[in-house]
Amino acid sequence: MSDFPPVVPQLLHTVLDAVDVRVEAEFWRDLLGLGYRPGDEPPADGPDEADWVVLTHPDGRRCLAVQQVEELPASRWPEPGHPSVSHLDTTVPSRTALDAVHERVLEMGGELRLDRTDDPDEPLRAYASPAGHVFCVFVA
Repeated sequence: MSDFPPVVPQLLHTVLDAVDVRVEAEFWRDLLGLGYRPGDEPPADGPDEADWVVLTHPDGRRCLAVQQVEELPASRWPEPGHPSVSHLDTTVPSRTALDAVHERVLEMGGELRLDRTDDPDEPLRAYASPAGHVFCVFVA
């Protein structure tokens, strides 16, 4: 046994796979009010060849990264036998905000996967991003 306290890893960011890195990054950037890590912004002119970008909170802390993959199997959650494997949870302060976010998500290319807004204890909606990554929006 060591006399030193254990080294505890710190979560840097969550990485999402996408066939189109910029489309996926823009979805999350806009939805969550994030920014690009310096140097990861879309190019002002010329082709966008990003295969890895990092999104940060306004204070510069990392939040999400998006990495290029050749192909991504379609997510079929919530179909029985097709777990989401992992997903992101987000919150809003009210049912009115939940409805406003719903409209934004659909306009941005998100897909509604589950609507549990009639649950009096925990109203929520679950969506898939353009690349198929599942996320929930709860009233907290």
